[in-house]
Amino acid sequence: MKKVDLIVIGAGQGGVPLAVNMARAGKNTVMFERNALGGSCLNYGCYPSKTFLGAAHEAGVVRHAAGFGVRMRAEVDFGVLMQRVRGKRDSSYIRKALDKAGVRTVMEEARFTGERTISAGGETYQAETVVINTGNGPAVPPIPGLEGTPYMTYVNFWDLTELPPRILIIGGGYIGVELGQGLARLGAQVHIIDNMGRIVSREEPELSHELAKALAADGVHFHLCKKVERVEHAGGLFTLSLDGPQQLQGEALLVVAGQKANTEALDCQAAGIELTGGGYVRVNAQLESTCPGVYAIGDVTGQPAFTHVSWEDFRRLMSILSGGDRRQMDRVLGYAFFTDPEAGRCGITTDQAEERGLDARAVTLPLERVARNWLTDRTDGFYRFVVENGSDRILGATLVGPRASDLVHVFIDLMEAGANWRDLERTVHIHPTFAEGLPTLARQLLK
Repeated sequence: MKKVDLIVIGAGQGGVPLAVNMARAGKNTVMFERNALGGSCLNYGCYPSKTFLGAAHEAGVVRHAAGFGVRMRAEVDFGVLMQRVRGKRDSSYIRKALDKAGVRTVMEEARFTGERTISAGGETYQAETVVINTGNGPAVPPIPGLEGTPYMTYVNFWDLTELPPRILIIGGGYIGVELGQGLARLGAQVHIIDNMGRIVSREEPELSHELAKALAADGVHFHLCKKVERVEHAGGLFTLSLDGPQQLQGEALLVVAGQKANTEALDCQAAGIELTGGGYVRVNAQLESTCPGVYAIGDVTGQPAFTHVSWEDFRRLMSILSGGDRRQMDRVLGYAFFTDPEAGRCGITTDQAEERGLDARAVTLPLERVARNWLTDRTDGFYRFVVENGSDRILGATLVGPRASDLVHVFIDLMEAGANWRDLERTVHIHPTFAEGLPTLARQLLK
């Protein structure tokens, strides 16, 4: 048995900087990774998806330009586009950082064989501290006929070399919506099937409405409140039987119907690590599992599956292991959908505030009242934020429109700083910018 100071399982966006920083601090550190360095973000999440969407939205600019009297035609070389996407998945810089810091990297699947004891590649390791950073993977629903067909998930979608003429997407969450719009803009016929009554159904109805309107303008077809009862694949063609009854056909099928924790191979029970019903690692406020000395960060704890959440967990845990008082939820959660228009979210909505017993109100500003949006004909969307009556503190914001993924940071920063809506109302933003509308939004509260 090899004894070390720290074991990190999973080379994702939280685990890598944790291992590097601990090794630099003199800790004998071992990292296990069964697949590829960089985790989901680098290999099948942010890097490939935003590279793909960047190209798709450039094609969308061509269509939008016609309204300005600019006539253009986009010719898409899908093979070259996807080659560029795959080229962004370069983990060599991660390997260099690990090696330079002195981290021993073991490219093997790890499993617990006792408390803080790991076996992998025919060897056993024991450490004072173990950190689980194994993330999420795609959840595939048990639809009759699906198993054994060449369907895609967000993991292998990036291996495509030719644009499917027709693609069927099971799942109307943010992954399905982003990729669906991108594929439509590149020239595919896209059908999105979801059993809920609207896309991105966990968000506010107005947000869902604006994104659905934008995707429909790009030619995306929606089949909502529908259940896929059977999948057939023959002659290079998928046939989906929906309740109704209704059938859809396409040359490709993308399943993005949720995620599940990557804990099945860990044998957590052997270490006394308790899992939730969804297979996520149960942790306390300081990210420690039910096995003393074993911590978990990022998606595998059931937190929102965003890279910045996992990365911020690394900073929290560094503080905790040094005796600090950081907590899992001591931050303002922000995230974005990289559709066109974009959606930026942070904090809570009015409904969530009511559920928590808070006295709150919201104000909304349509984008036609923001000069930059009106001048550029980008008026689909809105700005909204939620404040608490009495204290005036900002509780959350929802922005739908151009650059919403950037603009939402105004609210994140104000909330982190403990500022209130009056601080935003007093500011003067540059005219004419998309951000000019944010103080205007706040000034509605003066009424």
